[in-house]
Amino acid sequence: MPTLLIVHHTPSPNCQELLEAVVSGATDPEIENVRVVRRAALAATASDVLAADGFLLGTPANLGYMSGALKHFFDQVYYPCLDETQGRPFGYYVHGGSDVTGAVRGIEAITTGLGWRRAADAVTVTGAPGKPDVQACWELGATVAAGLME
Repeated sequence: MPTLLIVHHTPSPNCQELLEAVVSGATDPEIENVRVVRRAALAATASDVLAADGFLLGTPANLGYMSGALKHFFDQVYYPCLDETQGRPFGYYVHGGSDVTGAVRGIEAITTGLGWRRAADAVTVTGAPGKPDVQACWELGATVAAGLME
């Protein structure tokens, strides 16, 4: 059974709302035979990445960049997973107070280096998430998970 690994840093109610929407989409009853595993960015390991067939990443934009927790995740898994995970699908969402440009740029650079394939458009949210933002995160989770169905 394919595995979708959701790696997230969720320090705020806004990030929690987006994470819950992603998980809800990824675990929708219409998506069959996909195992969804959630890991906090500081707890996710190279073994988690190597065991997964696709990835969803979530982070706040902090001081113009992705969270330190998500950067730490990438630092820990980059070289151990570089050759083994190329071509695997991923998606991501970023929440920021006013600007998410640096966080998006960082995630794009690292995932390009890993050779991961973006399976859905990124969801970027500034300010309090509205219904369209929550729906976009649900669709992100559902799209990436559905792409893993056998």
